[in-house]
Amino acid sequence: MQDSKLDFFATVAEKSDGASLRGDYADISEDYVVKQNWAAYTAEEHALWRKLYQRQAALLPGRACDEFIVSLNALHATDGIPNLEATSKALFEATGWSIVAVPGLIPELAFFTHLANRRFPITVWLRKPEEFDYIVEPDIFHDYFGHVPLLFNPIFADHIQEYGKGGLKAMQLGGLDQLARLYWYTIEFGLIQSPEGLRVYGAGILSSGGELTYSLEPSSSRHIALDVERCMRTLYKIDSYQETYFVIRDFKQLFEDTAPDFTPMYQRIKQQEPLPANSLLDGEIELLNT
Repeated sequence: MQDSKLDFFATVAEKSDGASLRGDYADISEDYVVKQNWAAYTAEEHALWRKLYQRQAALLPGRACDEFIVSLNALHATDGIPNLEATSKALFEATGWSIVAVPGLIPELAFFTHLANRRFPITVWLRKPEEFDYIVEPDIFHDYFGHVPLLFNPIFADHIQEYGKGGLKAMQLGGLDQLARLYWYTIEFGLIQSPEGLRVYGAGILSSGGELTYSLEPSSSRHIALDVERCMRTLYKIDSYQETYFVIRDFKQLFEDTAPDFTPMYQRIKQQEPLPANSLLDGEIELLNT
């Protein structure tokens, strides 16, 4: 195994107190792609997928953005774990994207390279029944249910590609921490304005039974307009519901606001203290129910 792969596994073990990754990395390609052995999924796993899907689908009306709901319904993924190759063909026809199966978490370079080339990595394993409500590593349900539908939206799909290109550049500029915060607060936990009020487009919320309701209820959390530099300064929590949600007007704003060169922004942010996850700055307005 190449040194870069050994370094990746060593880093994961260090961050997780010696624990290993959940996926099977025995037969990965150079870019960490594997084959989805769809026939190997058990009846119990398909049944668990149906339960997860039914739970989340029931929560979507009035909470998820319309673009997500329309695309999800068109995928017809209610009956069991989907065949990624079949979905990939439909996705490529719609927006020029394809899906690549991966064993689980992959290194940043491989991840950004896939996105920059309009390939979205999807984990192949499914959580256990006892992980129904919470899972540490993203599984196929999170990746597919949460991320794939909006890849059928041309503007959002273009944004994800540009994010991948930005990630490759950030690796050279020391800006990964800042860019990771932007990904977290938009692609994973973002909210969007609609004529009917705030709606969810972030995959981390859309695939979570608890946070999908929590994120749109009056609470101690903040709901503020997205400002990219402010977002990149804001810390986040990985083991609890978010304390701040950033809101975009539409996907065009997300694409345009993240299009400029972030180099000077990275330099400014590095000279400033990070903002707490629950901070509210002067002039910021709570957008929920306003």
